[in-house]
Amino acid sequence: MASEDVAQLADSLAKTQVREGELSYKGRGLKFDNAKSVEGLVREVEEFQGLRALRLEGNTFGVEAAQAIAKTLEKKGEFECCYWSDMFTGRLRSEIPPALTSLGGALMTAGARLKVLDLSDNAFGPDGVKGIDTLLRSTVCHTLQELHLNNCGMGIGGGKILAAALMECHKQSSAVGSPLSLKIFIAGRNRLENDGATALAQAFQMMGSLEEVHMPQNGINHPGVTALARAMQSNQKLRVLNLNDNTFTKKGAIAMAQTLKGLHSVQVINFGDCLVRSEGAAAIADALMTGLPILKELNLSFGEIKEEAALMVAKAVRNKALLEKLDLNGNYLGVDGCKILKQIMDDMKIGNLLGSLSDDEGELEDEEEDDEEEEEDEDEEGKDVSRTFYVACLSSCAKKSLLPQVSTPVSSSRPPDVTSFLSFPSPDKLLKLGAKRALLIEQQVDVLDAGRTVEAFLKVSSVYKDEHEVKKAVLDTVGEGSYHGPYRLTRSLSGWAFAPFPLVLLLCDHEEKIKPVKVVPGHLLALDHAVQQDYFPREHVAVLHAFMSRRCKSLESCSSARNSLISTLEQLRSKC
Repeated sequence: MASEDVAQLADSLAKTQVREGELSYKGRGLKFDNAKSVEGLVREVEEFQGLRALRLEGNTFGVEAAQAIAKTLEKKGEFECCYWSDMFTGRLRSEIPPALTSLGGALMTAGARLKVLDLSDNAFGPDGVKGIDTLLRSTVCHTLQELHLNNCGMGIGGGKILAAALMECHKQSSAVGSPLSLKIFIAGRNRLENDGATALAQAFQMMGSLEEVHMPQNGINHPGVTALARAMQSNQKLRVLNLNDNTFTKKGAIAMAQTLKGLHSVQVINFGDCLVRSEGAAAIADALMTGLPILKELNLSFGEIKEEAALMVAKAVRNKALLEKLDLNGNYLGVDGCKILKQIMDDMKIGNLLGSLSDDEGELEDEEEDDEEEEEDEDEEGKDVSRTFYVACLSSCAKKSLLPQVSTPVSSSRPPDVTSFLSFPSPDKLLKLGAKRALLIEQQVDVLDAGRTVEAFLKVSSVYKDEHEVKKAVLDTVGEGSYHGPYRLTRSLSGWAFAPFPLVLLLCDHEEKIKPVKVVPGHLLALDHAVQQDYFPREHVAVLHAFMSRRCKSLESCSSARNSLISTLEQLRSKC
C-alpha cells in the first residue's frame, strides 16, 4: 500500500472510528439538511459492525437528515451511547422535537440499551423534552447511567416532564428487577427554578444512585435547594455536587449543610455564586467538622460570606487529608480578613490549597447585611408571582401566528455580578455592572420569553433614582441611551404582539389569583421613557393608557410617576 494511501486511511480512521465501537463526526461543522446530504454518514453507520456509540456533536441536522439516520439505527441493537450535543445549531426550535422523536424511536425499535444520552447545548426548550419523553420512559433507558442536558432551555415545564419520565422509567425498570441507576445528571443553565428543581428532586430521591449532580445557573432559590438537599440524603454514593450560581441564602445553605453531614463519599462541592451568606457558611463549616471525610474541592466563592464565617470554614478543613482546593474568593473578608485567612491556612500547612482572594468585596457592614436579608424576603415574594398570565399571552400570540420563528441561541457565559443584581436588585449593583450592563443582562435573560423579559425590566427599573448616574444606568439598560449595544429590555418586549399586557398585569391589580408585584415609581418612570422611543409600537399606546387610567390600589403610592406616564401617553395618542 502506498504511503499516501496509508496516510489517508489513518486520517479517515482518526475522524471516524475513534475507539472500538464508536463512530465519530464530532466537531466537523457540517450541515445536513435532508436525506441526500446525510447519505455518506448513513452508509458508514450501516457498515459499522458492533456500533455502540455515535458522536454527532458540533454539526447541524435537519428533520429529514435525522430521520434518515434514525432509519439505519433501527438495526443497531448493540447501541449504547448517544453523544448528540450541539447538533441543531441554526435550526428552528420546531424542527428539534420531531428530529429527536425519530432518533429515539429508532433506538426503541432496535432494542438498544443506552448508557449515555448527551443532548446538551441544543436549547430545545420544554418541547424538546417532550421529544425524548417516550424514549426516557422506555426499556432503552432502563440501563441509563449518564444524562447530559446542559443548556437546553428546559424551563420549569421541561423539568417537570423530565422528572416524570425518569420516575416512570425507574418504576418500570424496578418491576422487572433492574431499577434505573442513573449515576451522572447534568442540567445546568435550564431555568428550572424552584418548581423544576423540586420535581427533579423527587426523581433523584426515588433513584438513590446518583454520583454526580451538576445543576448550575438554574434560578433555584432556597425552597428548591432544600428539596434537592432532602433528595441527596438518599444518594449516598454522591461524589460531586455542583449547584453553582443559584441562590441558596442562609435557609438553603443550612438545609444543604445538614445533608452534607451524612454524605461520606462527596469529593467536590461547588456552591460558588450561591449567596450562602455567613450563617450558611458557618453551617457548612460545622458539616466539615463532622463529615465529608474525603473532600477534595470546596467552592464557596462570591457568597457574601464575612470574615468570621470564612475563618470557620478554613479551620474546619484542617484535617481533610485529600483536600486540593478551597475557594473563598469574592466574599466580604476585607484586607485584614484576607491576610488572617491566608495566615491561618499557612499555619495549618495548607496555604497552597487556598484559591485567589483577588476579587474580595471588602468588609460588609451589619446594616448592609440586614438590608440584603430584607431584599431576600421581598424577592421571594416576587418569585411567587404566578406565570399563568405569561402563558395566556404567549398562547394568544401563537394562535395569531405572531411569535417569531427563532434559531437555537448561542450559549454564553455570564459574570456572577449579574446574578447578584437580578436576585437582589440595588442601584450600586447595577452601576457595578459597568457600561455593558445591558448586554450582560441579556446573556442571562431569555429575551425570547416575554415573561422573563418583563421580570428583568421590573428589576432594573425598580432601582431608578433621580441621581444622574443611577437614572442614566437604568434608562440605558431598559431603553435608548448613550450605550448603543444590541440589547434593550423594552426593545425585546416590543417584539411581542401583546408586549404591554404582561407588564400591565404585573403592575396592576388582577382578578385572577395572581400576586401583584409591589409597584415603585421607577417602574412607571422607566416605562414613561420607553414609550417615547421609536421602537415602542404606537398601537399599544391606547391600551397602556387605558390600563394606567384605571382605578388601581397598587398604583396609589406612585401617583406622580403615574400622572407623568398618563400625560406622556396622552401626548402620543394626540400625534397618532
